[in-house]
Amino acid sequence: MDPDEQIEIELADLAQHLRTRRAAILAAWARVARNDPNLTTPATLSRTQFYDHIPAMLDALERKLRATYIRESLEAQQEETENAEGHGLQRWQQGYNEQEVMREWISLNACLADELTAYVTARPGLDPAASSAAWRLFSEFSVAGMSESMAQYVRLQRAQAAGRVRSLENALAQLAELEQQRAEAWREATHDLRGNLGVVRNVTSALQMTASSEPALEKWLRMLESGVASLHALLNDLTMQARLDAGHETREVRPFDAGKLLTDLCANAELAAAGRQLFLETEGPKSLVVEGDEVKVRRIAQNLLLNALRYTERGGVRVMWQEATEAPKRWVMCVQDTGPGLGTQVTAPLSAALEAATRDAQAIETDARRAGESSANAVAAPTLASRSVNAREPAGEGIGLSIVKRLCELLDASLELQTEAGKGTTFRVTFPSTYTRA
Repeated sequence: MDPDEQIEIELADLAQHLRTRRAAILAAWARVARNDPNLTTPATLSRTQFYDHIPAMLDALERKLRATYIRESLEAQQEETENAEGHGLQRWQQGYNEQEVMREWISLNACLADELTAYVTARPGLDPAASSAAWRLFSEFSVAGMSESMAQYVRLQRAQAAGRVRSLENALAQLAELEQQRAEAWREATHDLRGNLGVVRNVTSALQMTASSEPALEKWLRMLESGVASLHALLNDLTMQARLDAGHETREVRPFDAGKLLTDLCANAELAAAGRQLFLETEGPKSLVVEGDEVKVRRIAQNLLLNALRYTERGGVRVMWQEATEAPKRWVMCVQDTGPGLGTQVTAPLSAALEAATRDAQAIETDARRAGESSANAVAAPTLASRSVNAREPAGEGIGLSIVKRLCELLDASLELQTEAGKGTTFRVTFPSTYTRA
């Protein structure tokens, strides 16, 4: 028999031996890893997670031992390399450090070396050339596997570090943008305060005119009431914003029925919706008991609902709530309107939409003034039950939406926005249904 053919036969026998000993080799490797005091992460993994891509790499090694053509050997080598890269990715995702990855490969190499030594020792008639070829293939397997795994691990580690740098840069940019938006919101609030104070001053002057007729007096009184109510609501918002900025607001977590809260809130708003010939629909279980800060959840829902009614001229508003199907221990509230939208295709985070909301509020107010509408028609009150909402009502909406966003952050809730110009806006808030006690 040709010497090369004899080597191929003996290497194929070795491949079959490795196949029958596969479970024993992997078990021995797992024991060594568990007994290594410097390998702590494997103890947290299941057997399947620990073995990971190694069985597939051993398959490739066996194919290399059986290969009779260079093409077969190269294909097996390529598969071995791909699985080694996948192994490095998994170990990075599983929380291994570099030392653990290296020690794990050293342990596997030792187990394979022990297996090959036992195989050669049990066959004294084994061709030395076949034994040498086997050792060479085993060494290539260990070195290539370790190198590719570590290389992939290091690439991912570097990418993660670069990602952290980018995240920090983005966070700084977002912080600067938020500060600018906050300054704009305060400027808008100051503008609204000045405007409402001007109304109050003018009405006060008119009331002092003794020549005023009774119908005119009633008109001025309505304007005064509207201006004072607007000031009251705006000052409440400013106070809340200031408390949030100063960190004086804390969450008080206790069980409450979110379904009942939202049902009652929408019932109180039906008069405001009917007054503007809008529908107000609700969809959700009547009872949804969760944990959270009931007062702040109510404030979030109320702000979003009033905002939706204020800017919706045709159609109406739909309020929905349910347990989150895609995330455990969370519940979702949506406020959807058929209003003009925010003029942007933004889909969260909300911070990018605050500037657009304020800009659109300014545009609506400007249109109202050009149309010559009397400010006496804009009625505002701090409660849902008595508030008559006008689509062209002056607003410090940057403040209102900013408060919603900050309250969501305080409650560990996520706030998403979907909007389309001319078709409406949907705010989606995802709240925790339970909180971890400190």
